[in-house]
Amino acid sequence: MNKHLKNLNRIEFVVTMACTGRCKHCSQGEHKNSDAIDKDLAATAVRRISEEYNIESVMTFGGEPLLCCETVCEIHKAAKEMNIPQRQLITNGFFSRDYNKIKSVAEKIIECGVNEILLSVDSFHQETIPLEHVKSFVKAVNVPNVKLQVHPAWLVSPDSENPFNNKTREILADFNKMGIETSEGNVIFPSGNALKYLGEYFDLSTETKSPYWEDPTDIRAICFSANGDILGSNICKRDIIEILDTYEP
Repeated sequence: MNKHLKNLNRIEFVVTMACTGRCKHCSQGEHKNSDAIDKDLAATAVRRISEEYNIESVMTFGGEPLLCCETVCEIHKAAKEMNIPQRQLITNGFFSRDYNKIKSVAEKIIECGVNEILLSVDSFHQETIPLEHVKSFVKAVNVPNVKLQVHPAWLVSPDSENPFNNKTREILADFNKMGIETSEGNVIFPSGNALKYLGEYFDLSTETKSPYWEDPTDIRAICFSANGDILGSNICKRDIIEILDTYEP
């Protein structure tokens, strides 16, 4: 086992860069790239890594991952097969306007083993994403064996008073009335669209460490890009265990 990965316990997948939102807070920018990870390679990676490491959590996100529902399902099926306890999905809840399709996708992700859904709902997402379709999705996935929470993005901090946070609080209150709890969410990082459209809210004189930063000598979580990139290599070109075994900071 690679000494730099001895504490590896989490696998994340950017399922696709395609997105249904056009959020001004997005650290990824305009999402012009529509890459999507190969579902079979991704599922195989989950199985192979779990045989070598004590993986406790698998997460799928995007872009909007449910634009590639089959890929999400294959990844979480593999995680369930490998007895990985936490199987998370982050979604904005908007991938279709057709209620029958929304219901079908909800049933599929529950059946495949997703047991925690973090719903990206806030003032930024709701500038372009209609709440009526998000609420249809919520009703379809709000079942006893799935932990469902709204997962907002906060500008500056959760306690900061600004027009964006105030609107977010109004939206969250609406979901709370439906019985959906609010997670801690995340604080917006100044990069991509956030820096372009919200720069006035950031203190750019102070260096800010990305919340997704990993110590390269003691990696706890690895994240696959939508094109298959991982740890300076790519699962489309090399075996995942070989990539892990030969990784150097």
